[in-house]
Order: sequence, then structure tokens, then C-alpha cells
Amino acid sequence: MNRKKALIRVAALVGLFTLALPALVMAEEAANGAGGDFLMKFGLAIGAGVGLGVAAFGGGLGQGKTAAAALEGIARNPGAADKMFVPMIIGLALIESLVLYTFIIAILLQAKI
Repeated sequence: MNRKKALIRVAALVGLFTLALPALVMAEEAANGAGGDFLMKFGLAIGAGVGLGVAAFGGGLGQGKTAAAALEGIARNPGAADKMFVPMIIGLALIESLVLYTFIIAILLQAKI
């Protein structure tokens, strides 16, 4: 149980750092003028990379759970396979669209570097 709490704390700190870093970088740039250019580029690169990683990880977990639940339902009731297939595919497409939106945002952030 303690290991699970520690893992949650680490994940929360990483998430907080990831969300707070761009704001800190933008504030540094505003305070220093052009001197904060390196920090801004560094923050954008880190934010894009970590954002892609988190989105891919979360999307993979979501898709795995969706497919597992659908296959378990089909295994229990093979006659319901036709009724479960279309909602499963729609759910998978929606999960994947979130990952693709993150990919597009990461590309836009990389264009600013």
C-alpha cells in the first residue's frame, strides 16, 4: 500500500512539474527579455516530449482496458459480439483521437522552438 501511495505522489509531482514548467519558462522570458529564449525553448521541448509520453501511456492503458472488457464480454456471451463491436470501435477511436490531438499540439510546440 505504501508503494502505491509513493507511486501516486511521484506521478503527481511529475504532472505538476510538467504543467508548471511552461508557466515558469514564460515568466522567466518576460522578466529577462531575450535572455530567457533558451529556457523557453527548453520548456517547450520538455513539455512536448513529456506530453506525448503521458498521452501515449494513458491512451494505451485506455485502449487496453477497452479491448479487454469487450473481449471478456464477447467470451461470456458470444451472441452479443455484433452489439459490442461497434461501440468498442467508437470508444477506441475516441481514445486514439485524444492521443492524436496531443501529437498535433506537440508538433505545434516544436514549431515554436
